[in-house]
Amino acid sequence: MSSTSSPVMYDLPDIKNGFELTEDQSMIREMVREFADKEIAPIAAEIDENHRFPTETWEKIVELGLTGIPFPEDVGGSNGGTLAYILAVEEISRVCGSTGLTLAAQVSLGTYPIYAWGGERLRSEYVPKLIAGEYMGAYGLTEPNAGSDSGGTQTMATRDGDEWVLNGRKCFITNATYAGTCIVTATTDKSLGSKGICAFVVPRDTPGFSLEDGEKKLGMRGSDWASLVFEDARIPGDHLLGPEGKGFATFMKTLEGGRISIGALALGIAQGAYEESVRYAQEREAFGKPLGGLQAVQFKLADMAMEIAAARHLVYHAARLKDAGQAFGTAAAMAKLFASEVSMRVTYDAIQIFGGYGYSREYPVERMWRDAKLCTIGEGTSEIQRMIISRDVLKNGPVY
Repeated sequence: MSSTSSPVMYDLPDIKNGFELTEDQSMIREMVREFADKEIAPIAAEIDENHRFPTETWEKIVELGLTGIPFPEDVGGSNGGTLAYILAVEEISRVCGSTGLTLAAQVSLGTYPIYAWGGERLRSEYVPKLIAGEYMGAYGLTEPNAGSDSGGTQTMATRDGDEWVLNGRKCFITNATYAGTCIVTATTDKSLGSKGICAFVVPRDTPGFSLEDGEKKLGMRGSDWASLVFEDARIPGDHLLGPEGKGFATFMKTLEGGRISIGALALGIAQGAYEESVRYAQEREAFGKPLGGLQAVQFKLADMAMEIAAARHLVYHAARLKDAGQAFGTAAAMAKLFASEVSMRVTYDAIQIFGGYGYSREYPVERMWRDAKLCTIGEGTSEIQRMIISRDVLKNGPVY
């Protein structure tokens, strides 16, 4: 071998944009990016300002088939897989976190649990309708006194003949106002702790089930949320989701998948703030030269680019593990934790780069900063993610 040649140790993969996207995945990403720039970005500030849910763009999201990307064709999906769905969430969130959150909650929380644990009966009745956009889906886990302590669920479910009777309250439930079905966790026996928790599919027209308006929000103002109220709400006995007493396990698995989508949501918000910052640094002049010519600004942009790239690797890796049928819980926790905290740092630095204009609503970076905060809370706070990761490290050793 010539001393000037390098040995080939293995065949290099066909890497597209550094992340080995397939042709179909690249097409989905480009299609959603074009749609987001054309249809979602122009109204993002308005729906945030008015706390308005954008029914007009949601209908178009459904028409594009984005609600069915990860599901098989026999229930109305396109069998595109988790990564393709994550790309869609990322691209929408790049221009509007509220709309990205709406899609993430619809797919990961409102539809997936029924598909995964609903059995043939519930799956065939509800999943095709959710994918087709006949109505939205919601997931009722959080309660006024049970947030991170999800095992402390107080909502009660009592068996009465062929029915379940629900009593209790859920809060901060995304998509609730427009939902035709709500998945709700409740305990059948408080003395059993998490082992007494079950999950139920509750149709919107259930007698005894009502909604109360959600509180005004810091960010994600164009995403709907409300409180769920159950007062002797009766649902059919076969609307139990998964085996009795296994509700805690099913919603833990649901949250694992949801964390990947929240990671993608955070990643998209960070990417949007970064792109806005680069444009502004190229166009704005300070001290007689473009803002981007200042080393302080250059270093902020460098850190943004580096951390976003790292977050993207973590999020895509977790999605690929899920698509491959491999254990992905710790990877999802890492992706969600890192991407959400990167999003907070990137949006904060974006405001710094914009200066006074960044603090105003003339530019979108202040909205992106407000939106990013929810990503450190939803689907488990940053503190909960660190607990999940550390438990795995202490049990199984270092993660590679």
